[in-house]
Amino acid sequence: MERKSIFITGAASGIGKETALLFAKQGWFVGLFDVNEEGLATLANQIGEEQCCYKKVDVSNFEEMQQAVTFFAQKTDNKMHVLFNNAGIMHMDFFEKIPYKDHVKAIEINSLGVVNGVYAALDVLKNTTGAHIVSMCSASAFYGTPELATYSATKFFVRGFTEALNIELEKDGIVVTDLMPPYVNTHMVKSQEHKANSLKNFGAQLNPQQIAKVVWKAAHKKKVHWVPTLQMKFLSYLGNAFPFLGRTMMKLFS
Repeated sequence: MERKSIFITGAASGIGKETALLFAKQGWFVGLFDVNEEGLATLANQIGEEQCCYKKVDVSNFEEMQQAVTFFAQKTDNKMHVLFNNAGIMHMDFFEKIPYKDHVKAIEINSLGVVNGVYAALDVLKNTTGAHIVSMCSASAFYGTPELATYSATKFFVRGFTEALNIELEKDGIVVTDLMPPYVNTHMVKSQEHKANSLKNFGAQLNPQQIAKVVWKAAHKKKVHWVPTLQMKFLSYLGNAFPFLGRTMMKLFS
């Protein structure tokens, strides 16, 4: 029986780490990729070298992503059952208070990094029956979020990219989907010096283990967008059914 495999960016911590542990526990071969090589080595030791591989990768660098995919494919008989575009960064503050270089970096990692991942992996995905592309989007892609303007915009990109490729790649048997959770209790969120009003109002109620379980579901089904909480599903429904409410709701909660 063919052993399934998953390629994970941003795997050294948080959602990526918990996803790697969950899929490894289910018997999958796990590819671990991140800029944090020390964190990757620790995780790889925890999983076991026979069930994973790891490599330091900057997702905003296309050549590095190509090399990572080649490295992974050599260990999986040129198969990739799931590409999980998880790597991302966040700078939370009013737009003008965030240095310009940080805005650019967020776009490079959160948006271009997803394009790089898909483009680099596409031939391997096409060579795999039942392949899935799963990308981390965000509830901030429902309506532009104050104090997260650029981050929110990068997630709108992921949402649109996902919806388009979900249709385009259907002919190749590849399912393209994304996750749209509200704040998750990760180091990325907890380390923010400035706390946006939306974070104060909603809190970070979800944990990385819960999101990893959603990744598992997304990797086995065909739904385009995964919204993990009933609260966000309700707000999303209201926003879609009554578009004029979007700005009002965002002002109310942020």
